Amino acid sequence: MAEQSDEVDRIVEAWERERPDLNFSPLQVLSRVSRLTRHLDRARRRAFDRSKLESWEFDVLAALRRAGDPYTLSPKQLLQQTLVSSGTMTNRIDRLVAAGLVERRTDPHDGRGILVVMTPTGLTRVDAAITRLVDAEAELLASLTAADRARLAALLRKLSVDFDQVGEGSV
Repeated sequence: MAEQSDEVDRIVEAWERERPDLNFSPLQVLSRVSRLTRHLDRARRRAFDRSKLESWEFDVLAALRRAGDPYTLSPKQLLQQTLVSSGTMTNRIDRLVAAGLVERRTDPHDGRGILVVMTPTGLTRVDAAITRLVDAEAELLASLTAADRARLAALLRKLSVDFDQVGEGSV
């Protein structure tokens, strides 16, 4: 079976014709990653919309859900998992409390500390969202075999680790 061409192939072919002195192989990979990101963003938006969540709400609720029952984390732990500023996290928690998706409780082990606890409504919404998200992402990858997915995941992991190490060193 012949490989199909995509828009990136057409763009790279044009650049190679116009600038044969350059190596366009990075565009072969990263332009596709960029284009796939747009498809993934749309699929995620639809999954979250159907669950009545914004992506930032999903991020916080997903961190709480992954923590396991009783779905509780400190604001500091939420900061570490969502990589936002302290002020942003405070605002997000306030908004999630107002929406009835989380509650603030006093930490029983530290009377001065606060814990963020997911409500049953938050749990229902995040579970619906992750189910829809996994289904949507599986659909996006349907043309790949299990072996292709594993190989692609391994390559992307390698690249991600490299990017993360470069990012840490440049800060």
